Amino acid sequence: MPRRNKPQPIGKRLMKLRKEKGLTLKHLANETGLASKYISQVEKGEVMPPVSVILQLSRALEVDSSILLRAEKKRAGKKSAEDYQKRTEAYSYETLTPEARHKHLKAFKILIDPKSEHKAISYQHQGEEFQYVLKGKIEVLVGENKNILGPGQCLHFNSSIVHRLRNISSEQAELLVVLYTP
Repeated sequence: MPRRNKPQPIGKRLMKLRKEKGLTLKHLANETGLASKYISQVEKGEVMPPVSVILQLSRALEVDSSILLRAEKKRAGKKSAEDYQKRTEAYSYETLTPEARHKHLKAFKILIDPKSEHKAISYQHQGEEFQYVLKGKIEVLVGENKNILGPGQCLHFNSSIVHRLRNISSEQAELLVVLYTP
């Protein structure tokens, strides 16, 4: 029997919000540009969405993104930071601003596996994005423009342009990513 005070995973919170608002998967797909099958996989916990997808879904549901991201530290209790990082196929992320409800800036620490890239989709969300590389070497495609960044280097760009990120080094890459969403 599940514990009553255990926070719900992102997928369950997403499904609950969508149903509370009376929205179908198809409607949410049309509002975000994401495939309804992909949103369903997120809701079922089959895939962990990257931050940009959480921002898209939050905007379409007209809720602050912190509602979908909340309680990760609380769920971890006294465990280490690694225990509450969210994991996608090739990278993990940790929100650095969990209490930033209704704020335009959100900060994340991103860890990307060696020689890997985000595989689910290309990223695109309203606003701006700032990436600062702490460790490793990454390639950031913004539209058709290729940017190679190493430790101590940064990039600031219009995040409404389709962008992709990959680790081109043989070590895990670590980034600080700050998103501004209007």
